[in-house]
Amino acid sequence: MQIFTDIWPIAIASVQFAAMLGAAAHVILTKSDVRSAAGWLGFILLVPFLGWLIYLLLGINRIQRRARELRSHPRGITIPLLKASVNELPSINSEEKFELESLARFGQKMLAEPFEAGNTIDILENGDEAYPAMIAAIDAATRSVALSTYIFNNDKAGHIFLEALSRADKRGVRLRVLIDGVGSWYSHPSIIPELRKRNINYARFLHSFLPWKMPYLNMRNHQKILVVDGTHGFTGGMNISEGNLVKSHPKKPISDTHFRVNGPVVSQLMRIFAYEWTFTTGEILDGTDWFPKITATNLQQTIVARAIPAGPDQGMNIIRWTMLAALTEAHESIRIVTPYFLPDSTLSAVLSVAAMRGVKVDIVLPATNNLPFVDWAATPQLAWLIDAGCHVWKTSGHFTHSKLMTIDGVWSMIGSANWDGRSLRLNFELNLECYDSPFTKRIDQLIDQKIAIANPVTQQIIAARSFPIRLRDAVIRLASPYL
Repeated sequence: MQIFTDIWPIAIASVQFAAMLGAAAHVILTKSDVRSAAGWLGFILLVPFLGWLIYLLLGINRIQRRARELRSHPRGITIPLLKASVNELPSINSEEKFELESLARFGQKMLAEPFEAGNTIDILENGDEAYPAMIAAIDAATRSVALSTYIFNNDKAGHIFLEALSRADKRGVRLRVLIDGVGSWYSHPSIIPELRKRNINYARFLHSFLPWKMPYLNMRNHQKILVVDGTHGFTGGMNISEGNLVKSHPKKPISDTHFRVNGPVVSQLMRIFAYEWTFTTGEILDGTDWFPKITATNLQQTIVARAIPAGPDQGMNIIRWTMLAALTEAHESIRIVTPYFLPDSTLSAVLSVAAMRGVKVDIVLPATNNLPFVDWAATPQLAWLIDAGCHVWKTSGHFTHSKLMTIDGVWSMIGSANWDGRSLRLNFELNLECYDSPFTKRIDQLIDQKIAIANPVTQQIIAARSFPIRLRDAVIRLASPYL
């Protein structure tokens, strides 16, 4: 018995030492970001047992390997390896052409999804405009409905969609509903039993109650996609939650922007949904119910656009790199609206350089954030950007969840991605990159409306914070890559 008593401490120490060394070696060999690697190494080496265990759960990107396996054995339509040429870009008016081609040369080295002309995009403000349009589209469906959302709450808004999906199912429409595994639990009880009871074909992205079957705990599908009959699309930043029904005065109102999309780029939205559906369920979505031929009309007067998916399965986050490329192309204006603003040092540096070379930079953030610690972490960085010449605004009123970006009044990016490490490193996101002066000016007008009810953030306001508040913000900022 004494022998066993003596052996146990040695055995436990040996397991700890071996696991610690293995985790440390994995960090050194796989983490391309030096700061991330250094942070994980320190955590693993300085926190016995918990360090390597938490890294095992949260730090290892197993999705990249799984995604490579799917790509190496293509089954049906997911996201094909397209070979579009910059020389094949649709014609656009002359003053935009040079800038578009410059961004496109960069962008199509990152992602071969082509730019498509012949699209129309309608701006839908809040759930009061977006939800009726989405429900009307579902009610008009004759062949298929593909819906992907991060949050599908079991509330007033959720039941509006639930009823519409049920009606479509009874008409024989093919339904596929994809909900993020974490997002499916934002309401209690979850909407999942209701979907199951109505026999609606749904799946949860990276979800399991069993810890050993849930190795992707920190990675989420944040995309918002609705495609009806393969021809009518919706995307943007809006979840399914009664908070978006602002006119009904919910307890926690959310101001958000969504977009109705028609034209060839809808097929790209559908391909991205199909890829995530196959990734989650193994089922292949193919055929004309999902991918009918879409003919562009009136190419000279409609929006040139393409869909940009991004996620931890990619070596480089395409949305982040597109942001960087667009910022470097800016000559007159950069305008950003986002609820969560924790850009990495490179994005912050490029924004600062743009402001210092004379570009007008407007950054619009919510005054009241639903995640206060994100606002705390962002504040020290705002001081540096303001010092470089950026204009930072905090909107009054409802929490603003919109994600908008424009450059020089001709280029815009809309979608689900925030300006933070979670969106640009950990989440699966979807943005639309758009080239069209009239559409971009409509986005700029929307941003002007937000600035009109906003207050400027100044160096004096930031400096006036008390010492405990400044210390809190500085400490929380250290965790910004993981917020």
